[in-house]
Amino acid sequence: MAIRFEADCWAKVKENYRHWWAGELDRPLLQYTVFGYEPQCPEPAIPPKIYLSAHPPEQTAEAIVDGWDFALSQQRFMGDAFPCVWPNFGPGVIAAFSGCRLENHPDTVWFSSDGEKTIQDIHIPFTPEAYWFRRVRDIMAAAEKHWQGKVQVGMTDLGGTLDILASFRGSEPLLMDLCDSPDEVKRATEEVHQAWWKYFDLLDAVVRPTNPGFTAWTPIFSETPYYMLQCDFAYMISPEMFDEFVKPEVAASCRKLKHAFYHLDGVGQLPHLDSLLSIPELAGIQWIPGAGQKHITEWPDVLKRIRDAGKLVQIFGGGKLNTMDILADKLGSLKGFICIDDVARENEGAVEKLLQRFSAD
Repeated sequence: MAIRFEADCWAKVKENYRHWWAGELDRPLLQYTVFGYEPQCPEPAIPPKIYLSAHPPEQTAEAIVDGWDFALSQQRFMGDAFPCVWPNFGPGVIAAFSGCRLENHPDTVWFSSDGEKTIQDIHIPFTPEAYWFRRVRDIMAAAEKHWQGKVQVGMTDLGGTLDILASFRGSEPLLMDLCDSPDEVKRATEEVHQAWWKYFDLLDAVVRPTNPGFTAWTPIFSETPYYMLQCDFAYMISPEMFDEFVKPEVAASCRKLKHAFYHLDGVGQLPHLDSLLSIPELAGIQWIPGAGQKHITEWPDVLKRIRDAGKLVQIFGGGKLNTMDILADKLGSLKGFICIDDVARENEGAVEKLLQRFSAD
């Protein structure tokens, strides 16, 4: 292993994130990962795929970790960035743990259920013996053993509760169920919630011996339990239905997590923002405007609403190195913000200047 991140760098990361979560850091966190360095280890026989489910069973967990190691050796971690990996099996992989079929496609993963079932017939079992759970667990265990705390091993994308339920029922039928069988939807939602937390705890236990902390598909670092909660299904429902079917489960998960974020994805989720901001235990909001929408810098009103509610804010820079400068002009202080971005090596000097401007070098 030859990763450009010394052991003492972890102490700085932990301190900065600890103060940020507590609201004690006067600057934003700036997490910039630079790509394009010469690799510091031999090229692996099996480069990791974006979706690890695309690796056939005969490709071992150790071989996949070797591919991650090779990729990390070509990166530099600037500002508040740190080396991390994410076992990506598609959003809502609990559906595959619990009986749905996992279908790999060139640029995504789908989960579907065999046959048509009514909401009354759907039950979400906790099945740690399932192939896909064991595959995720084995890769996370191999990563923990390989790096011994030098690289943060993130949680797989377990999914949003109604998103998982929609994999079993179908989105349109589930929408009808909200009206026709609300009690059954709530019963199934609670089953998903219970299974979700059992899977989370088991997978966390695999990496807990040496893992520096917690990350999810969005690598915000936390020394205490953190997750990026979501409900993409909420794009299709009213605020009243959100408060009845989504908010109670999200709030329950926030109470279990020390540091909970919500993935607010697209303008269709904006009607639910005030409801989310009213959850006391929700630490922050990730705002993603969505495909075809204006750049993140064009949404100062949304970002201000989140900040003024006392929540933390996470954005992606989208490759624009002046993102934080523009937002600082529009919003003033960016205390409580975190910007995550990947940049090419030729932009390394510009990143260094950016970090100096925000006192994050």
